[in-house]
Amino acid sequence: MPMPPKIGILTVSDRASRGEYEDRGGPAVFDALTEMLTGAWEPVRRVVPDELHTIELNLTELCDQEGCALVVTTGGTGPAPRDVTPEATEAVCEKLLPGFGELMRAVSLRSVPTAILSRQTAGVRGKTLIVNLPGKPAAIRECLLAVMPAVPYCVDLIGGPRLTTNEAVVTAFRPKGA
Repeated sequence: MPMPPKIGILTVSDRASRGEYEDRGGPAVFDALTEMLTGAWEPVRRVVPDELHTIELNLTELCDQEGCALVVTTGGTGPAPRDVTPEATEAVCEKLLPGFGELMRAVSLRSVPTAILSRQTAGVRGKTLIVNLPGKPAAIRECLLAVMPAVPYCVDLIGGPRLTTNEAVVTAFRPKGA
């Protein structure tokens, strides 16, 4: 029996990494993915500070050593000096997928005008799709719902395992015959 696909959940937060603040982003990602995906999957959770090298190292490990099909980050996507998650993502990816960030900002703008300050992005490293999400739990679910229709097919295209969605929540798009 094949192993369930691994999905990395990387929370980027100085305070949460020091234990000064409860990580709410990582659990919100886990809950949203549990709601949206069907079939077994294994979460690989990490909480790291807003440090470029540390984020890059963890992204690389989740992709290359852990073999995650998908890595979802939360936090570190704003304009503050310590917000460097997009830079770390861009540094470790072979291909960038800016449409993910464009869609997430467009969806978030319906709720909050400061969504234009968010710098979420996505990219591919090997057989892993990396998606940056904001840090607020409500925005996490909203953004994941927006991009999830494209995630399983993207993972297919890069040679990852087949991910399926709970069609009562969100329907994955795959061309006919894929």
